[in-house]
Amino acid sequence: MNKILQSSGFKRLLIFIVIALVLYAMRSMINLILLTFIFAFLMDRLVHLIEGKIPLNRKLIVVISYASIVGLLSYGLVTYLPMIVNEITALIKQLTAFYTSKHDNVVLNYIVKRVEEVQISSYLEQGVTFVLRYFTDISKVSLQVLLALLLSLFFLLEKPRLMEFTQKFKTSKISSIYVEIEYFAKKFVGTFGKVIEAQLIIAVVNCVLTTISLWLLDFPQLGGLSIMVFILGLIPVAGVIISLIPLVIIAYSIGGMIKVLYIGIAIAIIHGIEAYILNPNLMSSKTNLPVFYTFIVLIFSEHFFGVWGLIIGIPVFVFLLDVLEVTGKPEKNTTE
Repeated sequence: MNKILQSSGFKRLLIFIVIALVLYAMRSMINLILLTFIFAFLMDRLVHLIEGKIPLNRKLIVVISYASIVGLLSYGLVTYLPMIVNEITALIKQLTAFYTSKHDNVVLNYIVKRVEEVQISSYLEQGVTFVLRYFTDISKVSLQVLLALLLSLFFLLEKPRLMEFTQKFKTSKISSIYVEIEYFAKKFVGTFGKVIEAQLIIAVVNCVLTTISLWLLDFPQLGGLSIMVFILGLIPVAGVIISLIPLVIIAYSIGGMIKVLYIGIAIAIIHGIEAYILNPNLMSSKTNLPVFYTFIVLIFSEHFFGVWGLIIGIPVFVFLLDVLEVTGKPEKNTTE
């Protein structure tokens, strides 16, 4: 028993449980924690990229990068937010009109009837209510985003000094605890951060390609649809399926089955680019999870973490796989 209690594996497991309990106790601040980490990680990658190409002082690059990002976001919100809100409102009205009206197509009427039987409208109502409540409390969200940006800015400005100061714990009386926390921190940054970065790049590419396709097919409300595709693109695998439903409904409304066929072909091509070009280049082999695992993780993470779970569920699962050293590489046959 003493050997087990003093082993590094037991100590590592105990510290991991303590970290998990601390995060659970701070669950009311999880938005701020996640946003700060994501902003700091992504901006640090951007600063490293610029630093390698332009020989400028690091702090100056950090300040210019943050000023540029905040300026672009502010300009985009002031200029395009009213237009996007109007387009999303029109999009919701169009989808509602399609759902409530009768159709000549027998298959569509059957699908709508089945949808009514499973009471999916109640789930849609809950989702809309959540979104409205989330955006109604815009002051709280804005404050969290602002605090996350400030914290990540201060972190990047003083990153060398912070790392030097943190290293002092390695020679302190809690050095054994610090070593384990450092181990988990490196694993977390190396998996969670990189998967989030890859998901963001894939979502942006997916959004651009889908928006171009919708523009070529003369879809209305391109701004609202682009926002929807981008947000759903952050959800691995399931995002493509979820976004396809409103796109198919709108395609049928404006052009019938031929339009549905066109949008289906376009989304299939975009999904092929994502699955066979982007994912292999951006994701490591161990993040290439089977679809069954992906959906199971998304279902459980959404249940425990809510909407955030759909975005961070896969990165957290990949982090746990990395901690458990599940590499996904097949073992070589020793008899060969």
